[in-house]
Amino acid sequence: MHATEQAIGLEGRILADRRSEMRRRVLKGATLSFNRGFSTFEGTLRNQSERGGRLSFGEALAVPPTLELAIAGEDRPRTARVRWRSMTALGVEFI
Repeated sequence: MHATEQAIGLEGRILADRRSEMRRRVLKGATLSFNRGFSTFEGTLRNQSERGGRLSFGEALAVPPTLELAIAGEDRPRTARVRWRSMTALGVEFI
């Protein structure tokens, strides 16, 4: 296992890459919503697996720990939990 720039935990610690499955590179539009749909962010899904993905945004620090994620080309939104974050990206786990 190795630590990557993207593997920074919510507490600020660098985490080892512990994914149980490989993520495939994608470039899909994504809309994050929270506050019962009153707050949204538009971004890009950069990689994805059955269990999670990496999202890029202009500014990701205001995103709460749990959110709804609508991915372009998918039928319905998914509930996701933030596993790590940086200034402009999030790693999420689908719940």
